[in-house]
Amino acid sequence: MLKPILFSATIATALASSAALAAPVKNVIFFLGDGMGPTTVTAAQIYSVGEEGLLTMETLDYAARIKTFSHDAQTTDSAPSMAAYMTGVKMNNEVISMSSDTVAEAVLKDANGNKGLSGCASTNGQAVPTLLELAKAKGKAVGSITTTELTHATPAATYAHICHRDAAYDIAAQAIPGGAGFNTALGDGVDVLMGGGANYWTPYNATSNKRGRADGRDLPAELQAQGYASVTTKAGLADVDPAATSRLIGLFTTDYHLDYDLDRQKNAASTQPSLADMTSKAIDILKNNSDGYFLMVEGGRIDHALHGTNAKRALQDAVAFDDAIKAALAKVDLKDTLIVVTADHDHTMTFNGYSAKGNNILDLVKEGSDKTIKRDVNGNAITTLAFGNGPNRKDTRTDLTSDEVMADDYLQESGVKLGSETHGGGDVMLFASGTNANTFKGTLDNTKVFELVKTALDL
Repeated sequence: MLKPILFSATIATALASSAALAAPVKNVIFFLGDGMGPTTVTAAQIYSVGEEGLLTMETLDYAARIKTFSHDAQTTDSAPSMAAYMTGVKMNNEVISMSSDTVAEAVLKDANGNKGLSGCASTNGQAVPTLLELAKAKGKAVGSITTTELTHATPAATYAHICHRDAAYDIAAQAIPGGAGFNTALGDGVDVLMGGGANYWTPYNATSNKRGRADGRDLPAELQAQGYASVTTKAGLADVDPAATSRLIGLFTTDYHLDYDLDRQKNAASTQPSLADMTSKAIDILKNNSDGYFLMVEGGRIDHALHGTNAKRALQDAVAFDDAIKAALAKVDLKDTLIVVTADHDHTMTFNGYSAKGNNILDLVKEGSDKTIKRDVNGNAITTLAFGNGPNRKDTRTDLTSDEVMADDYLQESGVKLGSETHGGGDVMLFASGTNANTFKGTLDNTKVFELVKTALDL
């Protein structure tokens, strides 16, 4: 008689546990390491904490493998992959948060000859809702922060809809409530926006802002008129009082992306915040909303360093991204918050040889207990990290030294010579902790991640 009773109690306990796990989560922080494929994660781990250590992201409770192909390509670019995470829809390369039938039309020049205006025909596809928009409609606060230009593919996919990722002037306009081109699905607007590339948000000036807006609009000023705090430096960000601030625009470069973290740290005069600084401040502001929040955090310059086959800067930016995850974990309660960490695509970086444990990941391959340098068939040393393609492809290989290959500006060698290294088409990793994190497991399509986050937030 005892067995049925015990069995029933076990089922009841399991069902109760399942129901608790299925309860809606209050907050979601979605971390995206641009281009942060599995090799980059492992290399960053060895670079930062050694073979036996773990990055903060690797300590999260659940993990999954994510497929990233786009609607029209085996190897995605950042726009459709991030948009798939944000909308649950596969779209063509270069397209930002639009339906699958949208074609990436050419970007147009403005009156000053700067490319960045949309050439999208009105009949070319339609907008599809993003997680940020759905969360906003649910009454939650929302934010999008990045180390790239704020109009770049990853942040743009959270708040904009356009047929080509490079139409940056029109992408910026979609974030301004009440202004021409505003994306009305954002309600009263994105609560926290931070990144680089102020030129796309501010008026053209022939001397000081040659890539500024030809329409003369000052978008940060328009946001300030609607109650946003506006900051341009690390010190300014630090001075923002979260208790007295509900909305913030931060643009930390006048043109282009934020600096690589390696360079930011070495520049004593740098006025740029770290990604951890931005993440901490964003959480402090967004958590004022009693209904919760959705925050997207991108470590975007990992990708740029990999395109240049500059492994050192890529790994340092991956570590800075991991520091932002650590900062977030210190501020949130995982009983009501879901943290998801993933990447939009892989790259072609790979490990070579059989380097001895403890060998610097950026160094030459040194094998065995005596650290013998591994050499190619012509007697030249090789590095542990190399790329399938990229700019550093010599017609004839020459010998290498440790000092040479571990320098900040060294570009790892490439198997095939291209002007810029390409993305890789391999699956990427996902890590998750917090409420409903147990749903992220196995091999998932990036569109499935959207569904899981949407369900977790009950959107």
